[in-house]
Amino acid sequence: MKTLIGRKKEIQIIESCYTSAQSEFVVVYGRRRVGKTFLINQTLKNRFAFCFVGGHRLNEGEQLKAFSMVLKEYSQSTFNPQLNSWAEAFEALKQYLKSIPSGNKKVIFIDEMPWIDTPKSKFIDALEQFWNGWAALQNDIFLIASGSATSWMADKLFVNQGGLYNRITHQIYLRPFNLNEVEEYLLNKGCTWDRYQILQSYMTFGGVPFYYNLLNTNNSLVQNIDDLFFSKNARLRNEFDELYNVLFNSADKYISIVSVLSENRMGLTRNEILQKTKIQGGGLTKMLENLEKCDFIISFSHYNHKVKDSVYKLSDMYTLFFLKFIKNDKSKDSKFWTHNSNRPSISSWYGLTFELICLLHSDQIKKALGISGMATSISTWRDSDSQIDLIIERADRMINLCEIKFSVLPYTIDKEYREHLIQRAALFKDATKNRNGILQTFITTYGVTRNQNSSFINNQITMDSLFENID
Repeated sequence: MKTLIGRKKEIQIIESCYTSAQSEFVVVYGRRRVGKTFLINQTLKNRFAFCFVGGHRLNEGEQLKAFSMVLKEYSQSTFNPQLNSWAEAFEALKQYLKSIPSGNKKVIFIDEMPWIDTPKSKFIDALEQFWNGWAALQNDIFLIASGSATSWMADKLFVNQGGLYNRITHQIYLRPFNLNEVEEYLLNKGCTWDRYQILQSYMTFGGVPFYYNLLNTNNSLVQNIDDLFFSKNARLRNEFDELYNVLFNSADKYISIVSVLSENRMGLTRNEILQKTKIQGGGLTKMLENLEKCDFIISFSHYNHKVKDSVYKLSDMYTLFFLKFIKNDKSKDSKFWTHNSNRPSISSWYGLTFELICLLHSDQIKKALGISGMATSISTWRDSDSQIDLIIERADRMINLCEIKFSVLPYTIDKEYREHLIQRAALFKDATKNRNGILQTFITTYGVTRNQNSSFINNQITMDSLFENID
């Protein structure tokens, strides 16, 4: 039996809703493959009164027929109701729930809800009537809605200006695992990889539990990457198109955005993305919002600039890996990663991806710096001659300028590089007119070699700090 890793806060919310004295409407949402259904099934197990999963690309009639069959199964009835609308479907569900003796909460789980809401189906109208007209007036109904199309969940449920406005009692946003949770997951699978290998695995799979579940932990990471991406009928080679087409309407436009971001790893502003994709007006703004809601991209402010100048970076590791190594791969080499993983171009890719992992683990970095409880802001900075990928501005009027280096051994700073970093800090202060104190901070895999050129460093953080639990 699979073990539920992490998700302690989410489990606590679900359990508190199950034991509360009122009816609860909970929405669980997040990126596809992140484990939403697994969380709900493992937490509630055999406590469901009714569970229905929407079918991808089924029309309204097919969805209603499936709903009817599931209702027949749960009610243990020989009667299979003919449902002609979602209003009839929810009325039949209400009558079934009323027939269940009072006692514990009656748990209704509707999964992949965005797939159910086909055009002109009036599914949301029927859901509103079911909840507002009956379920919310009871004290023993626990409705859980889930779906991977995060933008749909937000638009139709959270910011719904109709009957569901402010009716959701809890929102559970399930993020991908961080490094601490990935390590725990792999240990639970009996994996003996060290942290260096786990860190490299994160560069390919991110924190997506489904991808880690596919690993054969008796093999090395390199062997697993070959098996899952480069071998014949590789499981994750064709995941990309399905991933975006399931999540987004006009998937080609979303793919064009992540593609240009994958080619500009230092990040792009909205205007730069507009110039490269030609996606006009509010459409681009909405797509960027949707991609960020689904954990495919992240945005950071550009130091001392307005919000509209925020820098967007592609943060979904699977997408990055696919676009870099799979999309245009014509080699037909089933052992491509084994044969090429030590090439300089891939080593460079490791370095850029490590920078991104550090951005995603800024809370762990703050903990290592001893400033977890302090007000901070995270940003980047660049001008025509230089760039700083991670800046932590602190309430104590100090600034950590973070230099991020991925290497297989402790990183050695030579005299020339030392002078470059000192000059860069001076340039930053001059360009930004900043009077706060500067702390030169290095984030590396195995630390910095102590020599005559390393004395200017104020703080050192190794990859072990990125694996820290921050709960």
